[in-house]
Amino acid sequence: MTQTAPRLTPQQLDAFGRELDAIRERVIADLGERDASYIRRVIKAQRGLEVAGRGLLFFSLLPPAWIAGTTALALSKILDNMEIGHNVMHGQYDWMNDPAVNGQRFEWDSACPSEQWRHSHNYMHHTHTNILGKDRDIGYGVLRMSEDQRWHPYYLGNPIYAMVLASFFQWGVAFHDLEMDRVAAGKGSLKDKAEMVRAIWRKGRRQALKDYALFPLLAGPGAPTTLAANVTANYVRNVWAFMIIFCGHFPDGVEEFTLEETEGETRGEWYRRQLLGSANLTGGPLFHIMSGNLSHQIEHHLFPDLPGHRYAELAVEVREICERYGLPYNSGPLHKQFGSVVRKIVRLALPDSGSGEGEAAPASGPVATGRPQLAAVA
Repeated sequence: MTQTAPRLTPQQLDAFGRELDAIRERVIADLGERDASYIRRVIKAQRGLEVAGRGLLFFSLLPPAWIAGTTALALSKILDNMEIGHNVMHGQYDWMNDPAVNGQRFEWDSACPSEQWRHSHNYMHHTHTNILGKDRDIGYGVLRMSEDQRWHPYYLGNPIYAMVLASFFQWGVAFHDLEMDRVAAGKGSLKDKAEMVRAIWRKGRRQALKDYALFPLLAGPGAPTTLAANVTANYVRNVWAFMIIFCGHFPDGVEEFTLEETEGETRGEWYRRQLLGSANLTGGPLFHIMSGNLSHQIEHHLFPDLPGHRYAELAVEVREICERYGLPYNSGPLHKQFGSVVRKIVRLALPDSGSGEGEAAPASGPVATGRPQLAAVA
């Protein structure tokens, strides 16, 4: 694959890795009340927004109550998924020994069972970030997001698939580990994943009944408007999560890697790949909180088990280190990064100029890629 960042010598890579390891070790030694208070405040705010939203929607027949309730509910779902669920399940607060923020026990407001997400995201994606044929987050088994994925007429629908995925993102994440692209290509069977299917069914059914039956029915005469509010809140959460995540992984300047070039990767090389395979978003403190601090996707991929609220201050150090080693630090505003993502989705819907298809085949048929992660932060 085409690599645009400068190559570092083995000695430089070792020094690069040691500098980033030192940052991580320093923050771990400093974890304490500041971090515990932060996550508790966020959880309190999220619960307050949910209670306020649900309460206001009992009066959803009144337009002001519907708007305010829907907004509060959408914000609570975003906080639950992005700043709380995602970060807690990375083990960022396990050191607190508090069952409420234990990464192995936490369950979030999403159709995807947390246990499956920890495998597909924490392990698969973070270990094998942007390795084509291994990182199944490249296109989520649905989209063509790399020129090195062989083109197929299926991909003419790339923009449509992206809009559908964005609208139902929590369900796309839930079904992700089933590898339906491989099943469609005859390289797997749902029978082999029966327990996973049952877990998705149980979790998805609870989510659907809660949002689309229980709370609307509790609203009595306001059931239709409450149902519409819940659908809208989930839609807003899904699209927001899609935008933030895709801006962190697929804008212009983000690089991809082959299995061959990542074999026998050293710690410094792993850090380099995480840096080049991620991108940041600029914005204010509220924007970073509502993005789950995934607006600092670079720092998240370098230090996935450090509390996300620390990333803004770490970004200053990381950027300075990148400048000294001549490595690019991909960062930009939401409209710029998302605009480049949209252009890529549209461009890759078409055959590559000249040959009509890319260099490398997908992992498992016309709809596939691959997907992996990082081993518990070794």
